[in-house]
Amino acid sequence: MSSNRGVVYIKPGVVEVQSIDFPKLALGNRKCEHGVILQIVSTNICGSDQHMVRGRTTAPAGLVLGHEITGLVLEAGRDVEFIKKGDLVSVPFNIACGRCRNCKAGQTGICLNVNPARPGAANGYVVMGGGVGGQAEYVVGTYADFNLLKFPDKDQGMAKIRDLTLLSDIFPTGYHGAVTAGVGPGSIVYVAGAGPVGLACAASCHLLGAAVVIVGDMIPERLEQAKSFGCEIVDLRSDTPLPDQIAAIIGTPEVDAAVDCVGFEARGHGSHSHSEQPATVLNAAMQITRAGGAIGIPGLYVTEDPGAKEDAAKHGNLSLRLGLGWAKSLTFATGQCPVMKYHRQLMNAILYDKIKIAKAVNVEVITLDDAPRGYSDFDKGAAKKFVLDPGGLIKN
Repeated sequence: MSSNRGVVYIKPGVVEVQSIDFPKLALGNRKCEHGVILQIVSTNICGSDQHMVRGRTTAPAGLVLGHEITGLVLEAGRDVEFIKKGDLVSVPFNIACGRCRNCKAGQTGICLNVNPARPGAANGYVVMGGGVGGQAEYVVGTYADFNLLKFPDKDQGMAKIRDLTLLSDIFPTGYHGAVTAGVGPGSIVYVAGAGPVGLACAASCHLLGAAVVIVGDMIPERLEQAKSFGCEIVDLRSDTPLPDQIAAIIGTPEVDAAVDCVGFEARGHGSHSHSEQPATVLNAAMQITRAGGAIGIPGLYVTEDPGAKEDAAKHGNLSLRLGLGWAKSLTFATGQCPVMKYHRQLMNAILYDKIKIAKAVNVEVITLDDAPRGYSDFDKGAAKKFVLDPGGLIKN
């Protein structure tokens, strides 16, 4: 039997590359005829992975991590008709059956059939169905005909793999945040967070025609990365209130749209920037978004956070100024991005050079063995998106 290795969560702050089982076309005790076995070409470290590795979820020790997968098809099950051996494909991080009412409505982030615990499923993520993660050399992709996005030309795909690898999650997620916030031509947008998703969202806002994109963060290197492709920036460590910092840029303290790309591990602003305040971003977004505007929330919020400082937050209960949002008639969009709603169009934007998303998020390709270093650097706030190259297939 062929060998396989993967990145395994050991305990808070610790991951290891270990030998794991080579994937089989099976789901429990039955054959998985709708699946494929993939040799992984690239697989990315996500901020959602980092939440687990920090011990901020109920992820069990031994979980093989990874839900951002691009790979070559090695074997296809009997019922796979349109994906063939040798195809280069992007795997949406949402695993969707294609059959339930939500999938048929395009709501693939909340498939009702794949995960018995709750709506929505993913590889290598806590409470998302228990699938083996894709930070590995090989993995199974299920419901292949429905889920997988085949790149039209393998050589072209490999030439642009640093960009195309981002189609499995980060690019569609950032784009979804912008779309659900109503970003369009001439919009003025505030993006909270200059991590990889925030940078992808900011780049997506430009793609959608925004006039001004303002990015807020506390890490200077991340703010400089946002500036590198035309964003305005605000330093959230400053004691100057966020509305005043925005007014200094555009002449008014309000924006048309806001996107929360931070999530539940948010910190306070100004003098409170060293303390965790999980509702900070949402409350700030309600404050600075104009009446009738919208807030996109691709940032992750969890139902159980064992590392929270407050008892309420340990169960996902936050102190929101919902009355303010209600009074301003704001629209809120929450939940996972339905990747398949966007990934084909975003693939074309990459292939036809309408966006340089890898440059925007500052992709760094590393080996599978270097994954622990990638997690450590990411946890320290590196202004990079770490892409793992398990098989050494990505050319310099």
